[in-house]
Amino acid sequence: MSSSSSRRRTSHITHRRAAGIALAGVAALVATAVQSGAASAAPTPHAVKLSPAHVAVQLTASQRAELIRDADGAKARTAKDLGLGAQEKLAVKDVVKDADGTVHTRYERTYAGLPVLGGDLIVDSAASGKTERVLKATNAAVKVASLTPKVAKAAVEQHAVQRAKALGSSKASVDQSSRKVIWAATGKPVLAYETVIGGFQDDGTPNQLHVITDASTGKELFRYQGVETGVGNTQYSGQVSLTTTQSGSTYTLNDGARGGHKTYNLNHGSSGTGTLFSQSNDTWGNGTTSNAATAAADAHYGAAMTWDFYKDTFGRNGIKNNGQAAYSRVHYGNAYVNAFWDDSCFCMTYGDGAGNNDPLTELDVAGHEMSHGVTSNTAGLNYSGESGGLNEATSDIFGTGVEWYANNATDKGDYLLGEKIDINGDGTPLRYMDKPSKDGASADSWYSGVGNKDVHYSSGIANHFFYLLSEGSGAKTINGVNYDSPTADGLPVTGIGRDKALQIWYRALTTKFTSTTNYASARTGTLAAAGELYGTSSTEYKAVQDAWAGVAVGSRPGGGDPPGGGSSFENTADVNIPDYGAAVTSSITVSGRTGNAPSNLQVSVDIVHSWSGDLQIDLVAPNGATARLKNSGYDSTPDVHQTYTVNASSVAANGTWKLRVQDKGPGDTGYIDGWKLTFP
Repeated sequence: MSSSSSRRRTSHITHRRAAGIALAGVAALVATAVQSGAASAAPTPHAVKLSPAHVAVQLTASQRAELIRDADGAKARTAKDLGLGAQEKLAVKDVVKDADGTVHTRYERTYAGLPVLGGDLIVDSAASGKTERVLKATNAAVKVASLTPKVAKAAVEQHAVQRAKALGSSKASVDQSSRKVIWAATGKPVLAYETVIGGFQDDGTPNQLHVITDASTGKELFRYQGVETGVGNTQYSGQVSLTTTQSGSTYTLNDGARGGHKTYNLNHGSSGTGTLFSQSNDTWGNGTTSNAATAAADAHYGAAMTWDFYKDTFGRNGIKNNGQAAYSRVHYGNAYVNAFWDDSCFCMTYGDGAGNNDPLTELDVAGHEMSHGVTSNTAGLNYSGESGGLNEATSDIFGTGVEWYANNATDKGDYLLGEKIDINGDGTPLRYMDKPSKDGASADSWYSGVGNKDVHYSSGIANHFFYLLSEGSGAKTINGVNYDSPTADGLPVTGIGRDKALQIWYRALTTKFTSTTNYASARTGTLAAAGELYGTSSTEYKAVQDAWAGVAVGSRPGGGDPPGGGSSFENTADVNIPDYGAAVTSSITVSGRTGNAPSNLQVSVDIVHSWSGDLQIDLVAPNGATARLKNSGYDSTPDVHQTYTVNASSVAANGTWKLRVQDKGPGDTGYIDGWKLTFP
């Protein structure tokens, strides 16, 4: 269940709030940030009742193909309507159609024939054909000064091979899929090389290390791992029914009811497809590792349950939503303690664990790994930084969904990952969704720099969000397992039920997330999804806000005021920020307070901007005193979505407060989306 590291051994939509708010401290008017408290709440189960208009319809393979053909035929006009440059072209990746006729078309982009990494976008069109909204992975204009590299390709490839070796790779070599690209995922687009390194990672997992290098300077810009890790008598799920194929007197693990998903035996090899499991009877395995077909039965069952989960829960027809089956390989390597999804073979692979005694074929592991394929064929979340954490968490969330869906008496549904494969050797699970930090490394809540953690640990934020949204905070026992989930803001969260939480996450993944989505924009996307499915005034919508606040991403409805009489004042009007121009202000008038402002005044800022490093942000008090919230400087990330804590105890609370923003650098634009003052 890992991809970029062996540290884990299994493994702009037009929404009012442009993204979530993160907690930070500043030295200001002097500053400290304070959080404390505990919370508890009982889960409140709800029957899933979706807004019919915004439910994605289940498309047949031919219907989906027709929608893709239509979009492909109109892509030149779409590019023109979007104002793309003459050298930019679109390529259709995926389509989702809602019951009301709205079509969400996901595009990838090229520039002068080169792939634009981070240039993906989603166009939402009404049944009339009118474009309703466009969501882009980058708001920067895609253009570069020259298409001629200044750095030799051979030097870049040599560096990439050395980088792979430094990370522990063996047999590192440059893959033929290496290419020249436009890199747009982390700021201003530049001409770059994407070098793919093959061979093996340090734990024996196949290597597909992607290294992005600036073609003008030779500077490494980004890197990520392309291999995403991660009647049958099974080892983990007991005796189950398997769908197989009979030809004469021979049975094979070929599931004709689910696109022809096949399960192969690598027999401890590490390449090729392996040998299709076949035998003269239709009983597979004996429940132990003494029979090679036991792991195959687990894998085949896991693939079937994953297929059925996606189809019955979301109407999705296979991983690509086109009826095409993947395939599974078991007995990879020797004592290989991992499992992984590989897009290049569209296949799932399982090792046999330490001593070849604990195959990584548990049900939620199977669902986890194959869900990497779903993410790859929808949002394509970059497998690094915060988007990488969201990618990994998506697999944990849907892997958990598969386990609950299967309703298997031997492997019951829970909010633990890999609890039966004993990856740690002490009977503990691989991951905990109610309190991710229990594994010793995962993050419970968002903080600045969390994207620098391994994606299997930064994923804890979204896992925790999903648990809170599903079950709520506090101590409780669910399906025989004890949980006790805290919140970052010390306030309780009431769950809406796992089924609704899954619907919200899936819709956000398939119609709102892009390759560069981070935690702030994941909040925006899930709120938009909840609003479409249940309404913006619904319990479900509020619960999404509460659950994100519970992991320090954004605030609660009404400002998230703590108990004890706190109050908030907000301005949600948009204010354009001129490029490299004069400062602009947005005002909030505070009234009804007595005395001075507090020493922990909360200033929540939401700014949409294509290059946040250009921005200098100040808070101006009613008496003219100022507090510097953010200096300009080199920061290529888009947007500012932060809550700053300011010591404003020297000035009166009542009066007109201003947020002052100035763009100090050329070439990028944006706007103040809104801001808020909270008096604890």
